This record gives sequence, C-alpha cells and structure tokens, in this order.
Amino acid sequence: MRFIRGMVLLAATLVAPSLMSAQTYPSSKDPRSGLKAGRYDAGVAEKNMRLISTVPKPAPFDTVRGLTFINSDLAFRGNYVYQANFAGFSIWDITDPAKPVMTAVVRCITSQGDPTIYGNLLFLSAEGAGNRKDCGDGGVQDPKDHMAGVRIFDVSNPKAPKLVKNVETCKGSHTHTLVPSPTNKRIIYLYVSGQQAARPETELAGCKNGTKADDPTNSLYQLDIIKVDLDKPEQATVIPGARIFTGLDGASECRRYCAPVDPRRAQRARPADDFLAAGPRNCHDVTAYPAMNLLAASCSTHSILVDISNPEKPFRINALADTNNFQGRHTAAFSNDGKKLIQTDEWGGGTGPMCQASSMIELGGNTVITLDGTKKQTQRAYFKLPSAQAAEENCVSHNGGIIPVPGRDLYVQGWYQGGISIMDFTSADSAFEVGYFDRGSIDPPRPVDVPSAAAAGMNPNVRGGGNVIGGSWGAYYWNGLVFSSELDRGMDILELTPSAELTANEIAAAKLVRFEEYNPQSQPKMTWPPAFVVVRSYLDQLVRGNGLASARTGAIDAALTAAEAQTGAARAAALRTLAAQVDRDVAGAKDGARVRAMAGEIRRLAAVK
Repeated sequence: MRFIRGMVLLAATLVAPSLMSAQTYPSSKDPRSGLKAGRYDAGVAEKNMRLISTVPKPAPFDTVRGLTFINSDLAFRGNYVYQANFAGFSIWDITDPAKPVMTAVVRCITSQGDPTIYGNLLFLSAEGAGNRKDCGDGGVQDPKDHMAGVRIFDVSNPKAPKLVKNVETCKGSHTHTLVPSPTNKRIIYLYVSGQQAARPETELAGCKNGTKADDPTNSLYQLDIIKVDLDKPEQATVIPGARIFTGLDGASECRRYCAPVDPRRAQRARPADDFLAAGPRNCHDVTAYPAMNLLAASCSTHSILVDISNPEKPFRINALADTNNFQGRHTAAFSNDGKKLIQTDEWGGGTGPMCQASSMIELGGNTVITLDGTKKQTQRAYFKLPSAQAAEENCVSHNGGIIPVPGRDLYVQGWYQGGISIMDFTSADSAFEVGYFDRGSIDPPRPVDVPSAAAAGMNPNVRGGGNVIGGSWGAYYWNGLVFSSELDRGMDILELTPSAELTANEIAAAKLVRFEEYNPQSQPKMTWPPAFVVVRSYLDQLVRGNGLASARTGAIDAALTAAEAQTGAARAAALRTLAAQVDRDVAGAKDGARVRAMAGEIRRLAAVK
C-alpha cells in the first residue's frame, strides 16, 4: 500500500514504446524517509501543505483488527463529509474545518463501503461473504441473509440515516460510480465494479459464471448497471450491464515491444501469461467524466475508454494495455480538458510495503496517458513517490482527484502510509511532485529494513505481514481544502501553502472553483470566474517555466497591478489594451500556448461589468 517515491518517466511512442534509461529508485534522503513511528505521535513531513485538523475514528470503528474496521473512501456535499468504513460510515460536519463535528456513525458491515452522495441519498458498495441484509455483525449464517451489491441510505436527516434498499448484484460491488442521465434529472445510474465470482443462482436468481466474454448470459465480463429513480429509490433496479470486455485479450503493443530483459521483474506478483492472454473480465474502478460523456475504466491490465452518452447503452471506444508493468490498474482520472488520463497501479493490493528503496519504479505508481482527437490512448510516462518508505509501511498509489489550478494539471492522491502527494502531470512526458504530507509508520521499525514482507520476522500468511494497515486511502481537493481518509487514524484536513512551485495566486484561483456536491469518481468539469488571480496564475507559470521573457512578464505584472487599482470603464480599457499587447507576445514566447491562454483570461476579465 504505501510509500515509495520515485519520480521517473516512461516515454512511449505510438509505434514502438521503449523505457527511458533514466529511471531510478526512490531516495532515502527525502525528508519523509526515517520519520518517527507512532499511531498518533508519529513524525511529520510537509511540503506545500499544512495540516489543519485530524479527527480520530469514532469509537464504534476504533480498532486495528485486520481490515474489518478500516476507513475507506470519501464523498462530499454541503457542509458534510461522508467517510466510509468497512463496517459502516460516518458523517462529519466540517462547517469549521479546524474542528470537524461528528454528526452520525452508522454500523453496517459493508466491506469496503465505497460511498457516493447524491442529494439526500448515500450509496455504499458491499462485497464479500460477511455482509448481511440487516447490516448486522456476526457474519452470514443463512445464504438468504447475504447482501452483495449497493446499499441505499436516506441521509436527509444527517443525524439519523435510514437504510432504504439493498440492491443485489451477482458479483457484489467493490466500487461504483455515478453517471447522471443526460435527459432526465431525476434518473441516475451506478456503474458497478464487482471483483468476486458470480453468486450461486440459489442465492440470487440469474447469476452465472462463465469463460466467454461474448456470452450475454454470463454474469462476468461486464460492469453491472443500477438505475435509480431519485423519487423512488426503493425501486432501484439492475438493468443490462456494460459489456466492454468482448474481444479484448492480454496482448498489447507494450507487451511485444516495450520491456527489455530486467531482473527486477522477478519481484512482480504477476499472473501467468496464459491468464493475461484471456484479457480482463472486470474492473477495479471506473471514473466518469459526464461533461464529456466519457468513462475511464481501470481493468487489471487494461485502460478502457467508454462512451456514456447513452448511459444505458455504453460502448467501448478503445483499450490500452501495459501487461509488462502495471500489476493491476486501480483508479483513473481525467485532466480537466479531457486530453489526458491518469491510471494508478495498486501493486500488491494495498497491504504491502511497495515503496521501499528496492521497489521498482515502474510498478505501484501512476502512468500518464494522452488522448488524441479520435480518443486513441497513448501511454506516456510513469510517476512514483520519490521517497523511500520503511518495510513497516503499506504503500502504493491509491485514490485522488484534480486540484483546480488554471493552466496546470495537478493530482492529489493518497499513498496509504506513503501519505499524500501532489503530482503535476501538465506535461504528459514529465510528471513530477510539487507537494506532500506524510507521517512516520504506525508500527515501530523492525531490526532490519528489508525489501520483502516475508522477511525479518514478518508473517507472510497475514495481510500486511502483521503490520497495522493504515495511511491515506484517498486524498481529494474540495472547495479550498484537501481531505484525506486515514485508514487507521481517522480523517485529515489540510490546506495548500504557497511556494515558488505552487504560488499564492494559483492557490487563490483554485479556491474560486466550488461545488455543492463532489464524488471523486464522477469527475466534475471545473471552470473559473474571471479574476485577477486567474490571470496571475498563468503569469506565475510563465515566470516559473521561463515561458516568456522576464522583461515582458515584469511589464505585464505592472500593467495588471495598475488595472486592478482602477474601476469600471477605465479598468476594462486598460485590460483590453493589455490583452492586445499579450497577443503580440505569443509568437516570440517559449510557451506560446500559455501566453495565449493568459490573453484570453485578460479579455474575460475586461468584459466583467
């Protein structure tokens, strides 16, 4: 799960991708390496981020026993954060982010409880053998009591949530993603990723295992879809699923061309080639971008791009495979303009120390993918934490979301005990880190730091080798702050802090983007109102990247300051004059595209009445 940081890239070409020779392993000289261990008193390292508050898990979940009571993902609405747990969920009132207030705690065994909030309805994924229809503890004694699928709660009274319905699916729900109907505001769809085999038909009628992706009666090889009428959530039902896997196999350009002989690959926990040749039959997670009618599916070896313009009849646009390097595609995210994708890789399943100095750079991190005009995917670069983590820390890339800084593509995410990291993937070929927050390991160090969880006294028969499983499940930017669900410790709320790498103007511009509701795997389109800090964000980026001559950036800064001191028609005239001058700068600029974008923002600002 958690920490190993090495920023290094994969340069890929359309015809014959090849690994760059400059790849490195994470450094043990990073400030995050060697932090003091401890559950609530661990050492801390921060860069461009500051911790505002931490709230511990509520008493009903305050245990470190296995995975039964760990916190999982987050959803956001109004002044509330909905934090899921393998044994239920919590609702936090964050009206004062420095002092979050517990509103409700609901015990309901629902591993892993992936949450989505929509209006007054909270949806929770349920997968596994121990979930009961009545939410009770003690496991399932009678198969008719087993629940696998999506639970629907009414949270109109956040102090007293009520279970409305259990929507049963054949494979259960490891994760799910909301897709709104483009034609009916009272209808939503949940695209469900189930990781288990089909349930017995004696338990749920119509369920069937199979080996053929083109068999429409086979419950496997599809994403289940749940249709919800918001006025009648108790009537939510499963409709025909998304059969996006037909015709896929494990072969790929990268498999044929991309991987030189590398002894490090012996470290990979990879399935046999004959399994890879069969192609994926499920996805771990899918991310929707409704504004662009796109869905990016993270499906084992494959990144699958799907058209969801008709949510009841989605179809695969294309698929990209990297069977050499990605152990298991986990979560995706789009750049705001929809021209790039991120795919994360949960190497080892999230419970192992995959971020040590000896861990390979190509696994357990992110890859950046570009989309051309026809939506064809091309793999471009790898990114991994550049800090070496200890053998006691579960660490690997996990969930995150976009930070809305205009002119940049920034992704904040959790790395379990690797902490929180902010990746800049504005350049698809050179992703790099701009900020982080990390704690020392929960468990004290063992006598020897080792590359394998099976060594130095660790128990290979226990998930995590006997260490406590903790760290950031996911980190998300929402309405000016970063929220992180800590598996073991509780929930963290942080704010961004300025530096040369992330300026005060960029942070202020990001704060202009606000949403009433946010589900990270249903990605919203981000727009900025006309503002001086938006223009200055582009200017700061041009200064940072030497994208325009310093004499011109200085003159533009002075002109903006003068215009800001004016009002009404005088300000508008000054800004129009400046925009025309900046237009002329485009031709000679090193970063003409950013100069052009800045000119456009100056004109938008000039048009403000």
